[in-house]
Amino acid sequence: MAANMRGLTQFIADIRGARVRELEEKRINKEMANIRKKFKDGNLDGYQKKKYVAKIIFTYILGYKVDVGHMEAVNLISSTKYSEKQIGYLAVTLLMHENSDFLRLVVNSIRKDLDENNEINNCLALHAIANVGSSEMAEALSEDVHRLLISPTSQTFVKKKAALTLLRLYRKHPEVIPAAEWASRLVSIMDDQDLGVVICVTSLVMALAQDHLDAYAVCYTKAVDRLYRLIIQHEYSAAYAYYKVPSPWLQVKLLRLLQYYPPTEDPTLQKALQEVLQTIMNNSAEPSRNVQHNNAQHAVLFEAIGLAIHLDTNSPLVDTAAVLLARFISSKETNVRYLGLDTMAHLAARADSLDPLKKHQGTIILSLRDKDISVRRRALDLLYSMCDVDNSELIVGELLRYLKVADYALREEMVLKIAILTEKYASSYKWYVDTILQLISAAGDHVGDEVWYRVVQIITNTEDLQEYAARVVFEHLKAPAAHESLVKVGGYILGEYGHLIANESGYSPIEQFQALHSKSQFCVAATRSLLLSTYIKWVNVFPEIKPQLINIFERYRHVLDAELQQRACEFYALACRPDDDEMLQNICEEMPPFPPRVSGLMSQLNRKLGDTEDKRTWIHGGKEMNLERQLTKRKANKDAEAPVNESAPTSGTAETDGMMNSLAGLDLSASSRPESEAPRLNVGPSIDKWLNKLTYSAEGVLYEDVQLQIGVKSRYQGHLGQLAIYFGNKVSAPLTSFTSTVYVSDPEALSATFAKIPPNVLAPRTQSQQILHVECKKVFTSIPILTVSFLAGAHQSISIRLPITITKFFEGVKFGQADFFERWKLIGGPPRESQSVFPVVLDSTGHVDLARNRQVISGNHLEILEEIDSNSSNIVGAGVLHTSVDGKVGCLLRLEPNREAKLCRITVRSTSEDVAGEVRKLVESVLRAES
Repeated sequence: MAANMRGLTQFIADIRGARVRELEEKRINKEMANIRKKFKDGNLDGYQKKKYVAKIIFTYILGYKVDVGHMEAVNLISSTKYSEKQIGYLAVTLLMHENSDFLRLVVNSIRKDLDENNEINNCLALHAIANVGSSEMAEALSEDVHRLLISPTSQTFVKKKAALTLLRLYRKHPEVIPAAEWASRLVSIMDDQDLGVVICVTSLVMALAQDHLDAYAVCYTKAVDRLYRLIIQHEYSAAYAYYKVPSPWLQVKLLRLLQYYPPTEDPTLQKALQEVLQTIMNNSAEPSRNVQHNNAQHAVLFEAIGLAIHLDTNSPLVDTAAVLLARFISSKETNVRYLGLDTMAHLAARADSLDPLKKHQGTIILSLRDKDISVRRRALDLLYSMCDVDNSELIVGELLRYLKVADYALREEMVLKIAILTEKYASSYKWYVDTILQLISAAGDHVGDEVWYRVVQIITNTEDLQEYAARVVFEHLKAPAAHESLVKVGGYILGEYGHLIANESGYSPIEQFQALHSKSQFCVAATRSLLLSTYIKWVNVFPEIKPQLINIFERYRHVLDAELQQRACEFYALACRPDDDEMLQNICEEMPPFPPRVSGLMSQLNRKLGDTEDKRTWIHGGKEMNLERQLTKRKANKDAEAPVNESAPTSGTAETDGMMNSLAGLDLSASSRPESEAPRLNVGPSIDKWLNKLTYSAEGVLYEDVQLQIGVKSRYQGHLGQLAIYFGNKVSAPLTSFTSTVYVSDPEALSATFAKIPPNVLAPRTQSQQILHVECKKVFTSIPILTVSFLAGAHQSISIRLPITITKFFEGVKFGQADFFERWKLIGGPPRESQSVFPVVLDSTGHVDLARNRQVISGNHLEILEEIDSNSSNIVGAGVLHTSVDGKVGCLLRLEPNREAKLCRITVRSTSEDVAGEVRKLVESVLRAES
């Protein structure tokens, strides 16, 4: 392009030829003055506007401030020539910030380019939207970008750019994108034939699904299906094989997407996932000599191991993964060691048993001294996660030793983790105090206030610990140098409990005073204020050193710091009161135990680590900290918003018995993700008619329209059943992204799973069969819903009820008259009886259609008992419901039609109230509907 604009080429050559910056600035100022004059005079054609705007862009890229050409750039966007439009879009994206007033002028031009059937213009517009990404653009154009993405006429590269543009807009302005409304349509594009489109759409779905899990739940099946076809069936073009690894970028994204959702209970998906993960691990068992192949294979492998851990930490796959990880953490390659330690930390954070990891504890500890700081950080995370009661003293000791030589970037995080582990796994209070004081002494400035606050809280609430703590703190203060945090702890502990050791040799009041006060001259005003509070406590309990303490108060009465001066004046007045005054004793009483509150250390650590844009599905720290991930994050966010009081301990501790377990302050009670809502049903007289007929027949049409026919054949044996569902494509075009799912409102009572993952394309004028396995575990009252979605020009979705009713799991039982009425009376009336009267239409001869009634009763798997009722028009039936959990449930039925009144009475008795009511409703609805 520059070759076609000689003026631009010469301008660039002049700039490059400038020997000093002054000459460069002179040339640029001259050119900018000429451009302003040209723009002011007007009458420029498109070529001249393009040339001058290109010069402005080049000047801006060099770092010079530009205040001209914005309007001309806006005008260029409307040009019909590609070269002019391109320069216009380039200028808009570079020269204008997202809040610029000029952007409002280009929205209509961008929308026009999006609406055109021109791929080049579409892509230019998408680039501009993604690069600018302003809120106004997102609100005005997100619908147009979405339309371009889902349009069947859009080219492949346009779809890819549209998906990435929507991803950019969602990350910047999530409130503008109606993510839940677009869910089914966006997920359907994951079945696109082009893997490039699938990669881009999967990136978009990953971002949306993290915030809308239920709406995007169907992507779980799509991800498993695509992984299975990539890895097991090798369905991919050679262009997407990277060093013989099929589309590793897509594999990694799909494996990560599956980790956002709870492990599936569908045995078909479980089996497919197990096969996929096993194949990935087998392919990575032997490293290749090709570095690029190894990199791609490792990227997929580590994500697969993460998914295996997420699905079931006790599976054989995780055992295999642990062996692989042990090899990786000893690798010569830094990246492999890093990934091995990070994935092993994931396993430690989720596993029931840490024994496989403890075998490599020595290697992990050596990784703390790795040459790469990233590896050292991952080793720290892993040791933190794999620490438990058995190895806590060893790991904490190693971390304390390493702390003295650790990088400054790691020390603050290490201090928090050592403090958390020490409190959580303390075998004794004395070990806890010794370790924390060593930590404070070694870490120095990297010890936050939360750490010494926590020490004070625990010592205050643990009476047996107070004397020992006072003695140990005093010994640390006797050292030549003591950090200020240690002085704070010493001031508080000795002020409260120094009298407990004052009678021992070497711990006299004057020695305590000298040890503590000698360190005060190196402390800031806030610490010296705390020490003044210690001294007034000593005035009360150590009268022998009262003169020295009053002397301190006297000197501090004249300092410039207002807080110190006020304290010194007040304490001086208190100390100088007559001895018989009880005010000093009341004011200087021992501090009461802190109320039971949560520790602030965990929330501080969570705030420090935080989540990345791609939210982690686990946190460092062991299994109990991962039991309730969402609650943990909410707690961390709440603590992060709370202000911290710097002058006193802000969070208390639990009672002594619960001290060791009070650290995290998290409610780890189990809570499940809310159940997804039932799909909205398609309704119509024909749909109801088809369903009613299938409730008492084994096969028939379930749904039909101009494009699709759905038929059903079924068979049941005991508590198990099998449905063959036939999907027929009635049109001459394929139905793509074909998805069928079954919604069961109560999976604990009824399970329904497809035997295999359904194919995603239904060829023209062909029929596809899917086998659905069902199991009745308990009594259920809601019918499963089949949802079918597909692309046929536009995205279409059909939700209909399946003919899976409680009566399908009945088995007819024969009774004699005496046995029947004996059981009938034994069951009794309500609530185990359900009865209703409904209108019935007579047949053409004016008689009750007994054949129809008998067909309905027998079709509901009830045995029709002959010669039970004296009225031959009445029908008596009996059956037993089979369930896998609750066992067998008996059911008796009587149907009494009345020809004269055109009414029918149905009475059902069962040992289960729910069964009686459900059977009565099923039979009545069919007979009423048929009539």
